[in-house]
Amino acid sequence: MGDWYSIFTMQSLGVIAVLFICVVGLGALALIVIYFLDASQTRDAVRHNYPVIGRFRALFTELGEFFRQYFFAMDREEMPFNRAEREWVYKSSQGVDNTIAFGSTRSLSLVGTPIFVNCPFPVLDEDTQSAPPLVIGPYAREPYEAQSIINISAMSFGALSRPAVRALSEGAKRANCWLNTGEGGLSPYHLEGGCDVVFQIGTAKYGARDGEGGLDDDKFAALVATPQVKMVELKLSQGAKPGKGGILPANKVTAEIAEVRGIPEGQASISPNRHPEIDSIGDLLDMIAHMRDVGGKPVGFKAVLGAYGWIEQLCEEILNRGIESAPDFITVDSGDGGTGAAPMPLMDNVGLTIREALPMVVDILMRHGLKERVRVIASGKLITPAEIAWAYCAGADFVNSARGFMFALGCIQAMKCNKNTCPTGITTHDPRLQRGLDPADKAVRVENFVSKVRYGVGLIAHSCGVAHPRALQRYHVRIMQVDGRSVPFDKLYPPPAPK
Repeated sequence: MGDWYSIFTMQSLGVIAVLFICVVGLGALALIVIYFLDASQTRDAVRHNYPVIGRFRALFTELGEFFRQYFFAMDREEMPFNRAEREWVYKSSQGVDNTIAFGSTRSLSLVGTPIFVNCPFPVLDEDTQSAPPLVIGPYAREPYEAQSIINISAMSFGALSRPAVRALSEGAKRANCWLNTGEGGLSPYHLEGGCDVVFQIGTAKYGARDGEGGLDDDKFAALVATPQVKMVELKLSQGAKPGKGGILPANKVTAEIAEVRGIPEGQASISPNRHPEIDSIGDLLDMIAHMRDVGGKPVGFKAVLGAYGWIEQLCEEILNRGIESAPDFITVDSGDGGTGAAPMPLMDNVGLTIREALPMVVDILMRHGLKERVRVIASGKLITPAEIAWAYCAGADFVNSARGFMFALGCIQAMKCNKNTCPTGITTHDPRLQRGLDPADKAVRVENFVSKVRYGVGLIAHSCGVAHPRALQRYHVRIMQVDGRSVPFDKLYPPPAPK
């Protein structure tokens, strides 16, 4: 028995040794092949000069962004959103404790940091109020009365996956906020949860386009007649790519998305860089009036500000035509806004940030006596209570967030939105990757996030001595300057008197 066992053991070891030698030999052969392939090619100088080893450069470059995020970057260092901001959203959406201990990791001396001015006698908890609802579009056949201080900004079905849109729709209903469709058309998934919907019309008129890419009144009227559609937003530009239309790669144009948008399947969808039929202030007001007349719902527009004289001209033309001709709202986007795909030159260096653009637009409307007629919606990188409270101090009537809600869905800032390889299933149409995103679970996270934002903004408002966020004024916040001293916001942007 012992002899047979010894023989069997020796044979097994022999087989293992042969397999090991084969594996090592194959590995060595593969390295030799790679060596000659690298040395003989001329497209990559590093690989040519350092065969095999040079390949590690691309690998380390690819892995570097992940190592930096998890091991090397400090809590407040990363862009576009740092770890502290993401963690606040993650914990808020999960419904767990999001308080912090010992001390803040945020430097209050950085230029532009908002510091809210607490009063000695804050509002008692029992005296606090919910932000009052505001009417949008009083001259539309069906005005919209909206209350939520935080809403879901424009994200298209196509840029987002089916389960992501379903989760946002159900979450928006649970949280009693609105959901903006983005320019990719109105899909069944936007309506599935029963929430209020803002239908965005981009330069390609997706979902409501005729054969030449213009607005089809019949299609538009049919979509806007949907009871859940409360407003229409005409997108002139967005912060991540002002002067450039939407970009949806061909591998994301599935049969379903093509049907919703009214475009060919499997072909990259590139929107015009502006509305061809809107070439002046008069054209813009004409289009808004036409859409409001055809659809019966409030109509406004979204734009990132660069040049701003046209907002002055817009107000003057409104006063010439009559106050009913005004857009029902203006969504002010930030030059550091996000998107699924954009050229780097536009993403990095074009368009004013919300910090400068928002008070500028509010002041222009106030000077012309139009602030109560035209509601102002702030959008662009506003995801924490402090940022949102600042927007209300600046004069916003509502705040929209897109990436905040992506984090609530589980986004890990992998920066792969344009690759169809999103590891969390949010911006991919790969069924395997989508399976990890449960709409029912994520809808609860959306609701939790909205609840925590409202609570956090309320805390700031009450500390400043006002009963609700919409009562915040510019004198309630100071802005840190380069000399290390803060200046009252109302000194930097004094609210103007009407003309």
